Amino acid sequence: MKQIDLHVHSNSSDGTLSPEEVVLLAKSKGLSAIALTDHDTVSGVETAIKKGKEIGLTVVPGIEFSADYNGKEVHMLGYYMDYKNPKLLEKLNYLVESRTKRNLQIIDKLATLGMPLTFEDLGEGYGPDTVLTRAHFAAALLKKGYIKTRDQAFNKYIGAGKPAYVARERFTTHECMDMIHNAGGLAVLAHPKLYDFSNSEVTQVIKDLASKGLDGVECIYATHTQNETAHLLQVCKNLDLLSTGGSDFHGDNKPNLELGSGYGHLQVPYDLLEGLQNKLKR
Repeated sequence: MKQIDLHVHSNSSDGTLSPEEVVLLAKSKGLSAIALTDHDTVSGVETAIKKGKEIGLTVVPGIEFSADYNGKEVHMLGYYMDYKNPKLLEKLNYLVESRTKRNLQIIDKLATLGMPLTFEDLGEGYGPDTVLTRAHFAAALLKKGYIKTRDQAFNKYIGAGKPAYVARERFTTHECMDMIHNAGGLAVLAHPKLYDFSNSEVTQVIKDLASKGLDGVECIYATHTQNETAHLLQVCKNLDLLSTGGSDFHGDNKPNLELGSGYGHLQVPYDLLEGLQNKLKR
């Protein structure tokens, strides 16, 4: 059975492999398709698609937004958008500018804690179009010797509620779905079981978002249990929503999480991609 991975990050955001390297790795692992879903950017999509065509791997243009749902952060995946759509790019530029302001505030907070960093430290080794995230802070703090592990950066300094944390501006889930749809794409709720919702709460959230235009749910995910996956698949079936799946691969920024297989047991069948394609045709 052909396998795919519809949740993959490159160094265009907080992954550690270039878009081309991600595509080559996917091919070497025997995958038939991947979606490049970097945070708030599509800058690596064209390169990935080109490399995919060269080596015979389908690359789906994608993105991952951090969105606000009634005051809680959730993530929204977009698939098959026109990644050159001017209005989409305008919105993405706004998000990048917002991230830049936030990053400068985090730098100031870290300096007061005795851990000075520069903007250049964050982007060292990355291209000029890379969207800099807290993962880049963790890497820079580790390289400077301020911390001993990446997790320590989040647990002590830059995680929510910690002394160097700064909340980031987010669009609402409805606004994110509109951006994706207006660019011709499909909107999918990412990894619903990461938000500390109970099964009944997850069901209600999905119902609510479905009533506002949600196309699907990432049911198969690296950390979802079999029971969680089964529950999400049933919810999608009941609501006539698409099901998707992915590893959330980030390279070295998520050690032991492998492209395509997650922590060893992930399997995302090709027919889920066909479901996306069929909905687009309709």
